[in-house]
Amino acid sequence: MDKKRCGWVGNEQIYQDYHDHVWGRPVYDSQELFAKLCLDGQQAGLAWITILKKQKNYEAAFANFDPAVIATFDDAKVEELLQDKGIVRNRLKVNSIIKNARGYMANFSDTKSEPANDFAEFLWSFVGGRPIVNHFESMEDIPVHTPESEAMSKALKKMGFNFVGPTICYAFMQAVGMVNDHATFCFCYGKCNKEGRVPRF
Repeated sequence: MDKKRCGWVGNEQIYQDYHDHVWGRPVYDSQELFAKLCLDGQQAGLAWITILKKQKNYEAAFANFDPAVIATFDDAKVEELLQDKGIVRNRLKVNSIIKNARGYMANFSDTKSEPANDFAEFLWSFVGGRPIVNHFESMEDIPVHTPESEAMSKALKKMGFNFVGPTICYAFMQAVGMVNDHATFCFCYGKCNKEGRVPRF
């Protein structure tokens, strides 16, 4: 018997695997969340599968999304990245990852006087520390942004991040399980609810 999946999932195996094992599963690791936020920003104006297919290339080009390393990238490094055919060679998008890393380091890294704020805890605070469980039956029911994603977007922009508009933030929240937007008929719906049952923050 075929598994019932959300309507946005295509026939390609990489897309099905992403849907089945990644999308909507709660993520609580700060660096993983940083990586996903940056990748969602790269998606702007493109289909997500385009970025999904380039994810390994992005990880190689951007030091596995280590903010401390990326924050040191200079103009010469930007020019080098713009020659990398494995990523989207858009100057604004390349610079956005560097800008986000610097925003991360300015707000969530240790100083001599204070311990680091937790990026994961900060992001999850917009949903009260546990996933919002929705009950959508079709793609048409799912919003493109919410008050929570608007608040996240505003806060991140204030911290120096970019490519983090409310719509990008909501796509990010869906992907990392801050909201469960799997269709109620999807076989992943119950699995994601189970994984997000115990609050982490």
